[in-house]
Amino acid sequence: MQWTHEHQEIQRSLKRYIEAEINPHVDEWEEAGIFPAHQVFKGLGNLGLLGLTKPVEFGGAGLDYSYAVAMAETLHNIPCGGIPMAIGVQTDMCTPALARFGSDELRREFLAPAVRGDMVGCIGVSEPGAGSDVSSVRTFARKDGDDYVINGEKMWITNSLQADWMCMLANTGEPVNGNKHHNKSLIMVRLRENGKLVPGITVNKIRKIGMNSSDTGHLFFDNVRVPQRNRIGDEGKGFIYQMQQFQEERLFAAASNSGGLRKLIDLTIEYAQQREMFGQRLADMQWFQFKMGELATEVECLRALLYRATEMYVSGQDVHELATMCKLKSGRMSRQVSDTCLQFWGGMGFTWDNRVSRFYRDGRLGSIGGGADEVMLGILAKLMGMAKTKRD
Repeated sequence: MQWTHEHQEIQRSLKRYIEAEINPHVDEWEEAGIFPAHQVFKGLGNLGLLGLTKPVEFGGAGLDYSYAVAMAETLHNIPCGGIPMAIGVQTDMCTPALARFGSDELRREFLAPAVRGDMVGCIGVSEPGAGSDVSSVRTFARKDGDDYVINGEKMWITNSLQADWMCMLANTGEPVNGNKHHNKSLIMVRLRENGKLVPGITVNKIRKIGMNSSDTGHLFFDNVRVPQRNRIGDEGKGFIYQMQQFQEERLFAAASNSGGLRKLIDLTIEYAQQREMFGQRLADMQWFQFKMGELATEVECLRALLYRATEMYVSGQDVHELATMCKLKSGRMSRQVSDTCLQFWGGMGFTWDNRVSRFYRDGRLGSIGGGADEVMLGILAKLMGMAKTKRD
């Protein structure tokens, strides 16, 4: 896959915005445990970067998904993982199903403001007992007149301390013959009006070991009323819509990670050229050279897999398997590259403000969030015909 002039212009525009408006504040936002999402997203929206793949009639650019990958790759220029992840939630996690299956009314109300950067969104799937096992979500939306009345909780929700709305996966019926895949719906839920939480919703902040500038919340819903017209697409199709939405999330994860991994290797080589040990530079030691060469090769393999999956996705092919592989490989490479590089930095790598140590903390989420490595392997086992599904 080759970047065109248009791809490169998007990357240059984003990089300029990052250097001017984001990077001067990253350390401050990391310390605060939150960044001003409305401010940052409005700047990105003004540049047309929050709706590259979204329909033109709702403020998007109507481009194919390769442009989203080009943007995601450029986010590695931000020296932390939290802000790129938060941006990805807005562009590739909470809006794809809305853009694809939402009514025009819903897209005018929620998608268009998100594309402009006037609203911040979040995705509400995970719960205390249902993270990787999406079918086990317990939050329920019961019909009452023209409304749904929602009760339950959502956990590990990125952007939720600031978000104006949530794309929520909830049960809208009871399982039929024990099947928990056809009783769920995606519902657009307003979280805040004029900056204040909607009655019946409470949010608690979750402290994490990494991704500090990205706010993460545990939300509780107590008899929250939402119009049934806020449902995305058909009732009972939410699980299917969410699985499709996950494909873009997993491609985003690999794209935003690949550039950062190579940056980490380059920073480590630069440091090794200055560090002397036992009368010679660390960079002159064959073990170091071979290890950096191996890691760089693995990162390029991840990028090649990502590009192949993107080309297939753009052409309309099913990339469930390849997107899953991208997510698995990306998470594992985050752990391998950051751990290996930190070791070569020695004591300097164990200091809090070092970019390598920050990546070490932030990157660990890659094998957990959005589906753990073991879940990715389980999906691959089914797709490759090695494991039975519940229908077998």
